[in-house]
Amino acid sequence: MRGARRFFMLLLGGAVPAVAQGLPAVVIPAAGPAASGARADENAVRQAGDAFGTSIGREVIGLYNQMSVRGFSPVAAGNVRIDGLYFDPVIVPTPRLARATTIRVGLSALGNPFPAPTGLVDFGFRRPGDTAAASVQVGIDSWGTVNAELDAVLPVATTLSLGLGAFTRVESGLDRTRDHKIGGALIARWTPAPGLTLMPFVNVTRTLLDDHRVTFLTATEVLPQPLPRRQRFGPDWIAGTNTEANLGLIGDWQLAPQWLLRAGLFRSSRIVDDQYSNLVRDLRPDGSGRQLAFADPQLAFVSVSGELRLTRTIADGPRQHRLHVAMRGRAGDRRFGGSTVLDLGPVIIDQPSTLAKPQFGFGPQQQDRVRQWTGGIAYEGHWSDVGEISAGLQYSDYRKRIDLPGGAGVQETDARPLLYNVTIAANLAPRLVVYAGAVTGLEESGIAPGNAANRNEALPAIRTRQFDAGLRYAITPDIKLVAGVFDISKPYFNLDANNRFDVLGEVINRGLELSVAGPATRDLSIVAGAVLLWPRVTGDAVAQGRIGNRPVGAIDQRIEISADWRPQALPGLSLDTKLAWRSAETATVSNRVAIPARANVDIGGRYRFRLAGNGAVLRVQVTNVFDVQGYDLRGAGAYGPIPGRLAQAYVTMDF
Repeated sequence: MRGARRFFMLLLGGAVPAVAQGLPAVVIPAAGPAASGARADENAVRQAGDAFGTSIGREVIGLYNQMSVRGFSPVAAGNVRIDGLYFDPVIVPTPRLARATTIRVGLSALGNPFPAPTGLVDFGFRRPGDTAAASVQVGIDSWGTVNAELDAVLPVATTLSLGLGAFTRVESGLDRTRDHKIGGALIARWTPAPGLTLMPFVNVTRTLLDDHRVTFLTATEVLPQPLPRRQRFGPDWIAGTNTEANLGLIGDWQLAPQWLLRAGLFRSSRIVDDQYSNLVRDLRPDGSGRQLAFADPQLAFVSVSGELRLTRTIADGPRQHRLHVAMRGRAGDRRFGGSTVLDLGPVIIDQPSTLAKPQFGFGPQQQDRVRQWTGGIAYEGHWSDVGEISAGLQYSDYRKRIDLPGGAGVQETDARPLLYNVTIAANLAPRLVVYAGAVTGLEESGIAPGNAANRNEALPAIRTRQFDAGLRYAITPDIKLVAGVFDISKPYFNLDANNRFDVLGEVINRGLELSVAGPATRDLSIVAGAVLLWPRVTGDAVAQGRIGNRPVGAIDQRIEISADWRPQALPGLSLDTKLAWRSAETATVSNRVAIPARANVDIGGRYRFRLAGNGAVLRVQVTNVFDVQGYDLRGAGAYGPIPGRLAQAYVTMDF
C-alpha cells in the first residue's frame, strides 16, 4: 500500500516537486545523422537491431517489410507510425522524409505505448540538424534504370534549420514497363522556445509515366508456364499518371523535465489522373489467353490523421514510470469506381501487343468516407535489472459511409470497440529477458484488388487480436538472440464464387520467429532470422469444402541470412551477401495450387574513398545471382514473373 500511495503522490505531485528531485527527461527523437551528410555510411546489416525488418536509405533487409508482417500487412491494417506518432497513409513516406524504417514486433514494440496486432511500421523522421550538410547519390542498373537523389541540411538561424530533398528516377522495369518519377521535400525544424520544436514538412512525388505490370490468370487451377521476362506486354497507351503527397506538422514540447507533449498532424493523398490494370485471363499451357485492360477515370484518395499525446515521467529510485494520455483521429475520403473493361482480344504471351487505343466511357463513381476517433491511456513501468510492464486501454469510434452507385443509397459501417494491450517483460538473468503480451485492434482491410469484381472498393474495418511471448538473450554484449511465438486472428478476405473480394471466414496465424543480429567479430556483422508459420482458415466455407483451410499467400517457412565483411587487409572495402529462402506459397482459394519453394542469393560490395576531400562510397550489387525463375503471387490465382538477375551500382558522396 505504501508503494501504491507513493506512486500516485508522485503522479499527482506536479512539476515543481519533480524538478527538485532531478527526474530524467522524456527522450525526444534526435536530429539523426542519416538525415543528410552521412548517407555514405548507410548499411542496414550493420545498423539493424534484429532480423525482423530494417530499411535505411536504399538498404533493405529482414524477414518482414511494410506489406508483410507475421502473414499480414500492417500498412493495409493502418498500423503505421512516424516517429511513434499515429499516421494513416494513403502513400507511405519516401526516403526524402523517412531516414529509416523499422518493423516493431515482440520486444521491439514494447517502447510504443499503443501497439497493434501484427506489429507496427515505424518511419524514423528526418530531423534537420544544426550543421550544414548534404548527400548526393547517383545510380544505374543493368535494365537501364537511372536515378539521382539529393538530401541537404541548411541552418538558417540558431532556431531554424531546413531539410531539403529531391530525386528523379527513370525506370525500366522487369518487363520493360516504365516508371518515370520526380519529387521533392522540404522540412523545417524550428525551436521558437527552449524545449519546443516544430517541424512542418511537405513531400510531393509526380509520376510522369506509370506502366502497370501485366498480371496473368490461368484458365484452370494450375501454375502458368514460365512467364516472359524483359518483354513489354501490352500496348504503349496502358500507362497512367498521378500525384502523391505527404505533408504535415510534428511538434515536441518539453513542458518540464518530466512532462512531454507530442503532436503530429498529417495529410496523405494520391490523385490519379488516369490508370490502367493490365490482365491476361484464361492463360493456357500453349501461351494463349485473352487480354483485358481495366481503365479508371480520375481517382482521389485523401486521409488526414494525427495524434496528440501527453506523457508524464516519474522517477522512483530504480524504477521509472510513464503515463500516456493520447487522442488519435483520422478522416479518410476516397473517390473510386467508374472503371471500364477493355477487351483487347486473344493474345500470345510471348508476342508483344500493338493494339490501338479503343474508345471507351466511364461509369458513375462512388464516395467512401471514414471518420475515426480513438482515445487512450497507457502505462509503462521500468524497474532496472528487474523488468518492464506496459498496459493500455483505448476506446475507438469508427464510422464508414459508402455512397452506392446510381443513387442506390448509402452503405454504413459503425464500430465502437474497447481495445486493450498488456505486455510484461522480466529480467530472469543478466543476459536474459522474457516477455509475454496480448493486444486487440480495430484495423482496416485495405481495398479490393484489381482482378476482383468490386476492384478498388474499400473494405470494412475488422476486429483483430494477438497473443505473443518470447525471449531476448545476449549471446555476447553485441550479439542478441530474439525468439518469439505468436497467435493472431483476423477475418479472412478473398475472392468468392462471384469474384467479389469479401469475408470468407477467419484466418489464424500461429508462428515462431527467430533473430540473431550483431557483430560476430570486429570485421564481420550478421543478421539472421527465420519464421515458421502455421496458418489456417476456419468458418462455414471451409467446413463445406468451398474453400481450402489455408489462406492465399501463406508461406510456412522463411529464412534470411545477411552478412557484411570488412577485410582488414583492404581498408575501405566491404563485401556483403544475402541468402533468402522461402517454402511453397498457397496460390488459390481452393489450396489446389502452390508456388514452389525457392532460394535467392544477392551479393555486393562497397568501396569507401575520398572524392574532392569528401567522404564517398561506391556500392555495387547483383540480386538474384543465379537468375532463379518463378512467380510473384498478385492475388488468388493471379501471377507475374519474379525479377531475374539484376546488377546495379550507385555512388554516394557526403558534403
